[in-house]
Parts: sequence; structure tokens; C-alpha cells
Amino acid sequence: MFTLRWGTQLSQKLHPYQRKRTDAVPSTGSQRTLKVAVVGAAGGIGQPLSLLLKHHPHIETLVLHDQENVKGIAADLSHIDTSAVVQHFQGPKKLALALKGSDIVVVPAGKPRKPGMTRADLLDANASIAVAVANAVSTACPGALLAFITNPINTIVPIVAEILKSKAVYDPRRLFGVTTLDVVRSKTFLGESIGVEPEEVTIPVIGGHAGLTILPVLSQCDPPFDGDEAERLSLFHRIQEAGTEVVIAKAGRGSATLSMAYSGARFVDSLIRGIKMEGGDEGVVECTFCESDVSEAKFFASPVILGPQGVKEHLEIPCLDDLEKAALKCLIPILKKNIEAGIKYGQSAVVCGF
Repeated sequence: MFTLRWGTQLSQKLHPYQRKRTDAVPSTGSQRTLKVAVVGAAGGIGQPLSLLLKHHPHIETLVLHDQENVKGIAADLSHIDTSAVVQHFQGPKKLALALKGSDIVVVPAGKPRKPGMTRADLLDANASIAVAVANAVSTACPGALLAFITNPINTIVPIVAEILKSKAVYDPRRLFGVTTLDVVRSKTFLGESIGVEPEEVTIPVIGGHAGLTILPVLSQCDPPFDGDEAERLSLFHRIQEAGTEVVIAKAGRGSATLSMAYSGARFVDSLIRGIKMEGGDEGVVECTFCESDVSEAKFFASPVILGPQGVKEHLEIPCLDDLEKAALKCLIPILKKNIEAGIKYGQSAVVCGF
């Protein structure tokens, strides 16, 4: 029988990250049925992501939204012999209706990065999508867990936060930038280097979700990575530029879609595991980009424990060696600049009434 491997429980083998603080929240019980909406379901990430989510045993209703072509995709998915009911909505006027009552909204919508395209170019193309989704969520499902795949994550998430604040529905526990792909890539590349199955590798990836802001904490890898400095720097670079590796390989025909869809589905599963957490469960650990005070940056990708209300607990930044401390010092100013750009864009969008 075909099965999918979903998220990582805290009780499994993980590094003993020092806990920072806990926001206690009650359990919602294991019998809750869930409605999950995919915004951008017809795209290169949205289609395989929706396929993976159709298989999830705890999703009762899977909603697909896009600007076009979503009806056929919904019909295709609805023929799969799993119990999730597929609904579809098309066009900007149907966005709020599509999201109404959703427990989780995951957003892969947006233009992909092409060769020569900068993150600033992506922001110009995709920021309006973030604003539209944030506005729709504020009225249709303000209590939903909101996970953005749309790039550039470092700037998109702060934009969404500002829009939600303006609507008085912002809860930092519920807004996420999906950086799971950085962890997935790190596990894959380290598995190849160490000579073990990637599923056996545990590594936190912190910082942001673009270039030098991505910081794989190789010193905390389990099994240990004992490469020399040249090997470590090479691995650092490959993980940070893995997205560009795919863009170049696709020769102008897109960016990472299948690996991103897998990573997005894994993160959604972790959110679901958190929602369905029983009273005695400790929760689910994922690295994600969200608002916190674990670093000098207002938003930061780091390990969190997920619970029924989203982020249950922020974990301390893992112990860093000298090379990683230098990398963190380097990335913070870049990340702060990305975040500030997002805050300014979001505030401007509020003033202009977008």
C-alpha cells in the first residue's frame, strides 16, 4: 500500500535544543475534522502539493483556489480514492469564499524565479498576492493557521503581518513562512556526504529563506558531520544556493516545484499534528520563519514546537560553532533589511487601501 511519511514528533530522536518559553494552550482533541485551502493550486507547486494533501487522512475538505484552470485540476484530484472532498474556486472575487472556515491556508501562489531574476524582482511580482490573501483571511478565516510558500519569504511574511495587524486579527503564533525545503535539502545533501539515509539525518536550519540568510547548523547535525572547513563551506554554499541550482537546471522553465510541494505538504502535516495534539503529547518540531525574539531580527527561521494554536513554544537558537556564529552575524543585517522592506510595503498597502 502506498503511504506517505509525514512530520517529526518531538519524542523522536532530536537534538536537545534549549527551550526558550512555553505558551500553554489547550488541546482541541483528535477527532477534529479539518478544512485546508491551497491558494495557487493550479501552479507548479500547487498541483503536486494538492495531490499530496488529497492523501492526508485528517483533511476532510481540500479547497483549491487559483486565477484559472482550477476546475479541471479539482475534477482530476476528485477521482483519487481517498476521503478528502475537493472543492474549487476561481478568480480574485472568489478568494474569500474559498477560504471561509478554513483551519489551514497554505499559499504557493506567485511567479516562480527564473534565471537572472533577483529576490527583489520576485517581491515586485508576488507582494500583491500576499496582500490579497491576508485581506481575505482577515474576514474569511481569521483563526486559521496561515503558511506562505510564496517567495521571497523573508519579505512576504512581514507584509502579511502588517495587513493582519491593520485588520486587528494578527496572531504571531499563526503566521508561518515555510522554510522546510531548506531542512529537506540539508538532510539530503548531508545524507549523501555522511553516507546514511537522509531520513536518518537531523539538522536545524535557521535564519531566513534566501541565499546567505540560510544557515544550516552543521555542528548540530546528527549523525555528526566531520568534514573539514573546505567541505563545510562547500556544503554551506550548496544548501544556500540549491534553489538557483534548480532554476539553472530547468533552463528558464521554472524553479523548485516538486521538492517544494513535498516540503509544503510535510509542513502542513506538522501543523495538523499540532492541531490534533492530545493532552499528553509534547508537540511537533519544525523549523519555520515567524515572528519571535530568539534573535536580533523581528522574524527568524528557527525550531519551534507546534500545538493547537500554531506556535506553542520557540526553542533557543542551537549552539553554534565559530563558523556558524560568523555566518549568523553576516546574515542578520541582510535579514533585517528584507524584513524592513516587507514592513514598509505592508504599511504602504494599508494606507493605500489595497
